[in-house]
Amino acid sequence: MVSPALEIVFVDVDDTLVRSAVRSASRSRCRGSRPGSEASGRNAVLLEHWGAEYARVSAREVGLEDCFVSFLPKPTIMIDDQPPAEWRLCRCVHPFNVASIDAES
Repeated sequence: MVSPALEIVFVDVDDTLVRSAVRSASRSRCRGSRPGSEASGRNAVLLEHWGAEYARVSAREVGLEDCFVSFLPKPTIMIDDQPPAEWRLCRCVHPFNVASIDAES
């Protein structure tokens, strides 16, 4: 179960976690965000266009299945009164930049 006190990090599979020039930085960041880790302060959820099972199998294949609290398909429709760009506590980080994010940011 995801703790509301922790940050929730959504991670993409293809070209972020696997099959990417920057995958090692993404994987390293995921290893530091294992569920329940008080040091991480984060819960990671793996998302993939091809579905939850594809996401789970992909994480298992690279040895990171235990880093995620959930595996979900990417949403196709979001219903909210604000677009994600206006979410005050949410930001999108490109995999090329994930290595430069410190634990506090």
